[in-house]
Amino acid sequence: MMKLNVVVITLTVLAGLAAAQDQDFSKVQMKVTKVSGNVYMLEGAGGNIGASVGDDGIVVVDDQYAPMADKIKAALKGITDKPVRFVINTHYHEDHTGGNAIFQQSAPIIAQDNVRKRLEEGGIAGNNGGVKFEHKPAPKEALPIITFDHDVTVHLNGEDIRALHFPHGHTDGDSVIFFPKSNVVHMGDDFVTYGFPFVDLSGGGSVEGMTAALEEIIPKLPADVKVIPGHGPVSNLDDVRRFVAMLKDTTAVVAKGIRQGKSIDQLKQENVLAPWQKWSGDFITSEQWLVTVYNDLTGKKDGEFIKHN
Repeated sequence: MMKLNVVVITLTVLAGLAAAQDQDFSKVQMKVTKVSGNVYMLEGAGGNIGASVGDDGIVVVDDQYAPMADKIKAALKGITDKPVRFVINTHYHEDHTGGNAIFQQSAPIIAQDNVRKRLEEGGIAGNNGGVKFEHKPAPKEALPIITFDHDVTVHLNGEDIRALHFPHGHTDGDSVIFFPKSNVVHMGDDFVTYGFPFVDLSGGGSVEGMTAALEEIIPKLPADVKVIPGHGPVSNLDDVRRFVAMLKDTTAVVAKGIRQGKSIDQLKQENVLAPWQKWSGDFITSEQWLVTVYNDLTGKKDGEFIKHN
């Protein structure tokens, strides 16, 4: 059970890390948005779903929670009668992979090597800033059956749909998905709009790695590209640039304090992240972000363990 003194997690903000059985999915309504070209975004409970829809069928990016699978299928049926041909996971968290076993009954799951490894082994997801979760090993049916190291391309619906791995961002298995013909990119949880991000340091993530990934991605994209974030509304490159600036600036101020020999308690007392207070949210607060960045830069491990049964 969740301890009462930790952050409240909502369906709309990284709900995937909370226990599925604690949520009432029956009341969740799917929202379908035409993004650009033949790409749609589906919102429900958990991470945003991307869908390339065309004569060849559907390529789905992420599949939320298992109890959402029928609603996702119904939403896709509202767009086309074509079948789902492939599902790509952007990373291993349950709010992006919970439907794997159901969808893989008819369509193979594709993911980076580390996604399969972490799903298979189970373990701890945490930001070392007070938010940690236990995730049990996934059943065989939920494991991606096609994996890749650096990148893979699915040629369907006239698109060269490319999944490109960035090794240490939100997790160590992140993939950003490019739909070049439709001028859309799905960022997974390397870019979110709810404020300070959750960086899964226990899962191989890194604040500096997330920053580096986004700085590498931005020049690859057209100025008018449509961006599907892991959570939040369809965005643009200016939104991503503001997010990157926040990551760099907050990292820099924490790094300066570390160089000056200041402890995490001193930095908290000085409220060094006050200029970025608008980024503080219900899920990741300013203090949690401070501890996350501090621990990432120093390699320290702490944080409260929240176990969901």
